[in-house]
Amino acid sequence: MEIRQLGSTELQVSSIGLGSVTFGREIDAQTSFSIIDHALDRGITLLDTAEVYSAGRAEEVLGQWLARGGNRQKVVLATKIAPPLGRERVLQIAEDSLRRLQTDVIDLYQLHAYDGNTPLEDTLDALNTLVEQGKVRYVGCSNFAAWQLCKALWLADVNNWAPMVSVQPNYNLAIRDIEAEMLPLCADQGIGVLSYSPLGAGFLTGKYTKTWTAPKGARFDVMPDHWEIYENDLSMRRMEGLRAVSAETGISMAQLALAWVIGQPGVTSVLIGCRSLSHVDQAFAAEEMGLTADLRARLNALG
Repeated sequence: MEIRQLGSTELQVSSIGLGSVTFGREIDAQTSFSIIDHALDRGITLLDTAEVYSAGRAEEVLGQWLARGGNRQKVVLATKIAPPLGRERVLQIAEDSLRRLQTDVIDLYQLHAYDGNTPLEDTLDALNTLVEQGKVRYVGCSNFAAWQLCKALWLADVNNWAPMVSVQPNYNLAIRDIEAEMLPLCADQGIGVLSYSPLGAGFLTGKYTKTWTAPKGARFDVMPDHWEIYENDLSMRRMEGLRAVSAETGISMAQLALAWVIGQPGVTSVLIGCRSLSHVDQAFAAEEMGLTADLRARLNALG
């Protein structure tokens, strides 16, 4: 497991991070605890959650695990706040997250999405207050466009506020929008990249075909809104191309997709969502396998 510096911060994070979107929703607390323990045993140090995951239940489950002796000191803890992002709500939701997580400080507090209905100055001022109070160490964002991150960086600079140190985008072989502007921006400004959904919420595992139907219990069945992201011709061509490479090489689609994104230039850590210990091991196997230059080039060319 490679340990990497998150942007220009002091935070050191594992090249694979553990997301908690399944905690308290698809798996119970005890199963979640066993997955976290196993992930840490394998070398993962980054745990990511959000106040909206299972209406706060994911943070509560993670907080129960963190409360065990010594666990808080073992990890970099990240969480997110969803819009609306007015000043008072940002301050209150941060307090709620701290309580659910049973901790005094959040290492990385992220805006879950851009809020076009609230002045960004108000949101960033509130984040800066949390940093000044010692309740948050660093701030970041998720699902921002490059221009939105640029605006946030500029406002923080001119107002001497805590700057965004990371971005958390959707990034995988089917969804590669961040390559055009976001990744170059992050490289130029020293911003960490914590990508999520390396398997496209299951889209890149071979479960889906051109009929656009989701198997019972699959992520697209549990959360139908994922269809809006992946139900397009380009994503389908890339997925079918991955299927062809998998059939030719004998390497599973999931292993190829994971190895591709874990090794992509500019990505600091890849967040994985797990429902079993095998999902953790699958990601580690992909990192250990890596990709030859030729195979990476073939996957880059899909679509």
